[in-house]
This record gives sequence, C-alpha cells and structure tokens, in this order.
Amino acid sequence: MSVERSPQQLFSRLRYKHLQMLVVLGSSLNMHRASLSMNMSQPAATRMLQEIEDMFGCELFERLPRGMRPTALGRELLRFAEAALSGLDRAAADLAARKQGGYGYLSIGTIMGAAPDLVMKAVAEIKSLNPQLRIRIMGDTSDQVVQLLEQGRVDIAVTRRNPANDREHYEFEPLGNERLIAVVHSGHPLARRRKLQWQELVRDWPWILQPETSPARIAIEQALQRLELPMPADIIECSSVYSMQQLVQLTDALMVLSESAMRDYLKMGLVKALPVALDAQMAPFGLLRRKDEPVSRELQHFIDLLRKRARESC
Repeated sequence: MSVERSPQQLFSRLRYKHLQMLVVLGSSLNMHRASLSMNMSQPAATRMLQEIEDMFGCELFERLPRGMRPTALGRELLRFAEAALSGLDRAAADLAARKQGGYGYLSIGTIMGAAPDLVMKAVAEIKSLNPQLRIRIMGDTSDQVVQLLEQGRVDIAVTRRNPANDREHYEFEPLGNERLIAVVHSGHPLARRRKLQWQELVRDWPWILQPETSPARIAIEQALQRLELPMPADIIECSSVYSMQQLVQLTDALMVLSESAMRDYLKMGLVKALPVALDAQMAPFGLLRRKDEPVSRELQHFIDLLRKRARESC
C-alpha cells in the first residue's frame, strides 16, 4: 500500500471532510459511530477512510474485531488533522471579530496554579487596553493544557516543563514556580493539630491527588520516596483542580496542591493548611509555544505582559 506522492498531489485531493473524518474516527475508534457523527452511511464512511489511506499510501487505522485503532502513522496524521481544523476554526473566529470592529481572537491554555495570579492579571490588563479583543481561556492540569496545544486549540500554553513535551516542535520559556501545600477542610480533626508527621498522614488518612503523570503528583511521589514512605493506599485521583477543591470540603481526605490554587479557599476559611513541610520541587511553569509559528500582535502583547508580571513577582 506504500505509495510515495508529492505534497501537491496530496493537497489537491485532501478535503476538509477528510480531516473531519480522521478526527471523528480518532475520537470514537468505531466506524459506525463515526459515520453517525458525519451524517453519512457506514459504507460511505468506510470508502472515505480507504480514499484517505490511498492518498497517503499507508494504513492509518488497524481494523480490530471490535472497533479500530490508529497506527503510528495514523496518530501523526491525527495530530495534523486536529491542529488544522482548530486552526481553521480560530482563523474564522478571528476574522469574524475583526469584521465587527474588534481586535481579533486569543485562545489561552493555562494550568490552575499559574491562573489566579500571573495569567488572570495579564488577561485583565490586555482586556483593559483592547476591550474588543475576544479571549478564550481553557485548561486545568498540565496534561490537559499540553493536549490543547497539540490539538491546535490554543495559541499559547502556560504550563509546566515536562520531559515528554516534544522539544522538536515546541519551545519552553520558564516564568516561575510554586510551593505545594497539604490542606483539609476547616472542620477536619487534623485542622486543630499543631504537629503532624507525614508517616501518620500516609498511614491513617485518605488523599486526593492529581493523576500519576501530573508534575505535582510526580513531585509528591519523589518527596515521599526521600522520606522512605510509601504512597498512601487510599487515594482519590482527580484530573480536575476544581473538582479536587470541592472534594476536599466534602470528605475527610487531605489534598496536596499548589499554594496559589488554594489561596482563595484559604482566605475564605474553607480549608486549612496542615503544619507539615513537603520537600517537593515541581518543574517550573512557563510559556509553551509551537516552534516557527507566526505570532500575532495580540499574542505578542499578551506574552510581553506575562513576562512583565513574572518579573514583578520575583
């Protein structure tokens, strides 16, 4: 099936609907569900996939007894299709805003830790200077923010450095770092204690933590290893920082999260920081951008504001 074709030959045949089919099938991993999403018959959807594979001269999806799975080459093409569709959507939104007399469109992905201070202050400042600028803020955890950037759904990501980030396609500029703290709800029995040991917390209490691939979770595991302590046996794992903030108030679990993400909850007295120090060094957070991608005037202005805020907070 391997047939070499020039880019001109590919792009003369590749259509918007082909990209849609790849993204929908990559999400559903099922031809029947993909055909329903595309409002076409399953035989027609199957022929379209065969047509796409013929264009690129390789198999893009493995046909399994139940469902489908992208091949290695298929995953690469899926990344391109997601980024291309997101880019078209953003371009359309930007043009629509400018036609109405606005200043364009800016899509930002950010982790919760950096959001309360650095990102939101920069957003407020750029909006005060450009009231007609349309801004969209997305994300929660580092994993989610990086995925949004990979899919082309955000112009820039404020996230943590991660060895898994593709350095060939992305560039990272550090802006700052944060401290991890352990908290419980204000009525928790531990909230009244003046002295605590990590051994007791690991042994006797449930924990709320981010997923294993998150920078905060990695830092916590490394810190406990240095203390020669195991990971807690009772863990609620949650990828949403907002959900974690709700869970800690509804359960007797303790939660370890960045201080800035918990600042407002601490001020309102909804949670209490425990008197324990965690020797956990997270990777710095900063700007993650796609290499060699043009930077709009609005995006450059936002980047400059982030850098200025980061210098002021040092």
